[in-house]
Amino acid sequence: MKSTMDKFAVIDTETNWHDAVMSVGIVVADAGKKEKIDSVYYIIDPEYRVGGMFSDELRLDDKRARISDRTQALKEIEQWLDTYHVRKLFAYNASFDKLHLPEYAAYEWYDIMRLAAYRQYNWAIPDTADCFRTGRLKRGYGVEDVLRMLRNKNSYAETHNAVIDAQDELEIIRLLGHEIGEYDIARI
Repeated sequence: MKSTMDKFAVIDTETNWHDAVMSVGIVVADAGKKEKIDSVYYIIDPEYRVGGMFSDELRLDDKRARISDRTQALKEIEQWLDTYHVRKLFAYNASFDKLHLPEYAAYEWYDIMRLAAYRQYNWAIPDTADCFRTGRLKRGYGVEDVLRMLRNKNSYAETHNAVIDAQDELEIIRLLGHEIGEYDIARI
């Protein structure tokens, strides 16, 4: 039997014009291979009806999308995470997602960006990139920019759909190649 520390989750939220969460996407992954095991996607009602910058990416017709009120959605997500024994949540710019999901304060949160944006942790940052003395990129360290670097392809465009973005953020973790324990420096 595998230990309870062999899985983690990557979470992403999208917010509406009122800065309220209108969708949540989560991917559970194997800590060793950093590959997707399962995912869920919730559209929060009535918050999604307000509209937002990325409302066109909600994909209301997606059969995997679950439309629910916030309380029910977050309760179901927590129960789902419990079935995988997940206690670690990873997110790109995790402070944003953690702030918008105070119900999940008891989870351990880790910021993928804290490794992805630093030369000493991201092997794909070019020598010509403009960085601070700390090694952090001065600009161009969003999900889209980092995945383009790691894949060495300029064709990638972030969708801003919560579950697809969570999968892309998992891809960043996988491509960076660090063990999950190395993200302890990125705990928030």
